[in-house]
Amino acid sequence: MITRTRLASGACALLAALTAGLAFPAGAAAGEPTGEDAPKVNLVLDVSGSMRAKDIDGQSRMAAAKQAFNEVLDATPEEVELGIRTLGANYPGDNRKTGCKDTAQLYPVGPLDRTEAKAAVATLTPTGWTPIGPALLQAADDLDGGDGSKRIVLISDGEDTCAPLDPCEVAREIAAKGIGLTIDTLGLVPSTKLRQQLSCIAEATGGTYTSVEHTDELRDRVNQLVDRAADPVVTPVPAEGADRCPDAPTLKSGLYTDREEFGKQRWYRVDVEPGQELRASVSVGADRAVNPSYGVLLRAVTVHGREIVRGEAAGNGRTDTVSTGVRYPKADREDDPTETVCLQVTHSFSAASGVKTTPGLPLELTVDVVDGPSDSDDVASFGLGRGWWLLGVLILTGFLAGLVWGWLSRWRVSVWRTN
Repeated sequence: MITRTRLASGACALLAALTAGLAFPAGAAAGEPTGEDAPKVNLVLDVSGSMRAKDIDGQSRMAAAKQAFNEVLDATPEEVELGIRTLGANYPGDNRKTGCKDTAQLYPVGPLDRTEAKAAVATLTPTGWTPIGPALLQAADDLDGGDGSKRIVLISDGEDTCAPLDPCEVAREIAAKGIGLTIDTLGLVPSTKLRQQLSCIAEATGGTYTSVEHTDELRDRVNQLVDRAADPVVTPVPAEGADRCPDAPTLKSGLYTDREEFGKQRWYRVDVEPGQELRASVSVGADRAVNPSYGVLLRAVTVHGREIVRGEAAGNGRTDTVSTGVRYPKADREDDPTETVCLQVTHSFSAASGVKTTPGLPLELTVDVVDGPSDSDDVASFGLGRGWWLLGVLILTGFLAGLVWGWLSRWRVSVWRTN
């Protein structure tokens, strides 16, 4: 029986991607798919004048963005409907009123023609203002219709220059519409003010903020977000964990969301029948500035406090999400009672100086209770898999080969001495 397993994943193990790896039984109370329409992604690119700066791998920010976009377009899954919207790409003048209307759909959201989309991106030249708020409003309208997943990926190197249409308020307005749209943001400049604004936009819709300073980082992160849109859409169910196991809520198979304060822990309970297997995974996201070097720990323990299995993962400041998971197959013994397993989630994130510590960091917990493997499923009579038998055969073969080789060596030496 497996008694201890560690499952860890890096940045690519995004919150939704992790949950897509586990199958939910039909009729689960939580995490039901919301629709079968094609997922939609709208890439919103800042083409303002500041994108001329040459500080990304020896080339301009615009050149880095074009290179990353071309590679992302090549890797976009066939089932994703993708569009590209620009801000600050067309008006080079000083009239603020006109500059703050400068947002346009470069490539319409729909089935992707890679050649056409690349040709459109190639025409872009850094030009004008930075109307992030107006661009987000229009980008949300571009994604209207259908009940598949909808995602905006905003890439910018500067703060919005068109307030009082505050981008954070725009993002909150979009979230309040309840259309299930997520906004992820990427900052091309390590600026505190830019990070605060882009983090606020992402947090309002449950998205993520990432700071990128190299072309490959930009390409990889946008690829991750586009791939995430193609994952099955599930709706997390709020669950409020407790400070200790006896007070924790009992969860069934599904996807749950909660918040965990810095320096605290959250407990949940899951009932596991004999012959069933518990699979659980957790992702904790940094939705604000945190200190580098952090980790997350997921423990499954008995109601009496004995540890059954644990999973842990660490981050180094280059990812905004840390994920880990555990598996626990309960033996199918006759007359064995249902076992209550306590799941403990602990993280070691710490808030950067001057950053609010409340509310806690968002976490997503996946719980999956399934039928465990039967005794006849590729298992030998002693409970060892076929691989163990193969290993035994190889050991025995090696032993016999050694005996034969030793006998032959002694025989050759004896013949040599005789001659």
